[in-house]
Amino acid sequence: MKTCLVLEGGGLRGIYTAGVLDEMLKDNLKIDAIIGVSMGALIGINYKSKQPERAIRYNLKYCNDKRYMGFHSLIKTGNIANKEFAYYKLPNELDKFDYNTYEKSKIKMYVTVTNLETGEAEYIEVDDAKEGIEYFRASSSMPGVSRIVEIEGNKYLDGGVADSIPVQKALELGYDRIIVVLTRPIEYRKKITEMKWLQTRYKNYPKFKKTIATRNKNYNSTVEEIIKLEKSNKIFCIRPSKSIKIKRIEKDERIILEQYNLGKNDYLNIKENLLIYLKRK
Repeated sequence: MKTCLVLEGGGLRGIYTAGVLDEMLKDNLKIDAIIGVSMGALIGINYKSKQPERAIRYNLKYCNDKRYMGFHSLIKTGNIANKEFAYYKLPNELDKFDYNTYEKSKIKMYVTVTNLETGEAEYIEVDDAKEGIEYFRASSSMPGVSRIVEIEGNKYLDGGVADSIPVQKALELGYDRIIVVLTRPIEYRKKITEMKWLQTRYKNYPKFKKTIATRNKNYNSTVEEIIKLEKSNKIFCIRPSKSIKIKRIEKDERIILEQYNLGKNDYLNIKENLLIYLKRK
């Protein structure tokens, strides 16, 4: 029996997942694979490197630092999350990431990205976090406020565009026990939004445009499927017990901490049921 973590994104809303995973690390829950999307991948990487509280620590410390993320970075670099600061200086100097532990870990790490040419999701297994950091950056590069990330001739953006919650990928890979961590309450569904400016911006990528246009429909159908799988005990889902008004690029430390603590508390409340699920054969 093998266990897979599926982690949704959502910008700073994903700090909820950090709260969940930090408690899971305390309990030393054995995980065989992680499939992360966007912020979910950036949070999940710390589970594989065994660094609890790292994600909340640096997000609280730098959320108001103009070098980290926000409109200053967008205007200056074309990326709302500053490439050099967020993906290189921060993990290599300011809040060091444990690349060695990550590499030695037996947990498989899959990073979800959206290919602009095909409009489809790709799930990249990253064994070396330092060498593969651009896949993490691509996965969390939101359309419209990020430059296209080109890796080995392929053009990528936010993995959540094509597959916000890759539970089907976890099933396809043959994992018996799947823990899905969502960042929205159970009643949330994506609404149809007018994104003509995005359609214009990516006019040279017709398949990607189509994926953007159908994102809400795909997201909502995935949520419905997750509820069915959950009821049949095929997966175990952890989701926010309440909705906190938190922005994708949140600057209020109190709100970030509240979202993080919600994740911790929600985990503790469902922990007993999760352990029962994980013990099944």
